[in-house]
Amino acid sequence: MTSMPITVEKKLAAIDILRKENIFVMDDMRAMRQDIRPLSMLVVNLMPKKANTEVHILRHLANTPLQLKVDFLYMADHEAKNTAMDYLKNFYKTFEDVKDSFYDGMIITGAPVETLEYEDVDYWEEISRLFDWSKAHVFSTMYLCWGAQAGLYYRYGIQKYLLPKKLSGIYSQKVMLRENPLMRGFDDEFKAPHSRYTEVTASEVLEKSPLNILAAGPEVGLSILASDDLRQVYNFGHLEYTRNTLAEEYERDVKAGKNPALPVNYYPDDNPQNAPKKTWSLAASVFFSNWVNAVYQETPYDLTELSK
Repeated sequence: MTSMPITVEKKLAAIDILRKENIFVMDDMRAMRQDIRPLSMLVVNLMPKKANTEVHILRHLANTPLQLKVDFLYMADHEAKNTAMDYLKNFYKTFEDVKDSFYDGMIITGAPVETLEYEDVDYWEEISRLFDWSKAHVFSTMYLCWGAQAGLYYRYGIQKYLLPKKLSGIYSQKVMLRENPLMRGFDDEFKAPHSRYTEVTASEVLEKSPLNILAAGPEVGLSILASDDLRQVYNFGHLEYTRNTLAEEYERDVKAGKNPALPVNYYPDDNPQNAPKKTWSLAASVFFSNWVNAVYQETPYDLTELSK
């Protein structure tokens, strides 16, 4: 597949890493000279290490023959401890900055707050405004992990439930609705990383929402949901993760004295001294490409039509 550039701020930390991987990234100054209507994307980055997440997301958005203009947004109500405020002010937007804008697509990442009640999250009011705003300002929103649980709770009142232990590792999921455009090109089963303490149940999703179950697995439960029109996409896994992301999380939890279990199906011979195998690259590439292509095919040329 031929990749077209993603357009981001010229000095964004992720640019150098992506260029070393031979991913075509165009800075905003060069893009201004092109007479193209790129797809506009907003990434709501809730993760502590924002530069890492930028790379994770941009790597997959770049794997498409379409040109994308990507903005990043952070929660102004939250005090960032792992990312310098100068970096956020230079390369990120706030909700106040974008509230009059329109986007073809939006990605809301996970966040390490899933054991808190939603209303106890310090930026819950702010992200709730974002959820409301997106209905008339974003064509398609992809919610990831905690972002997916939060979106389901806000829109439909669907609760999350604490698991007996953390779900961490590489798990198999089955495609449940093959005719859905997001599942185009998938095998009957695919692997994906999961890393979470909570879950939502299929029975509650089917009872309280009109969403379709696209993928699920015996160990992970629900994996991917979507509305008929693809304006809402919920992914409880982490197809965007790199080879070493689960290892970094495991080592962080060890240092924090949490005595974590080894991620399942991750280290060869269950030995953390062995380099993890990556077995989800193809599924990740297909999924994100399918989403971007579906957005391109269905989004209005004039995005202001979303608010009509």
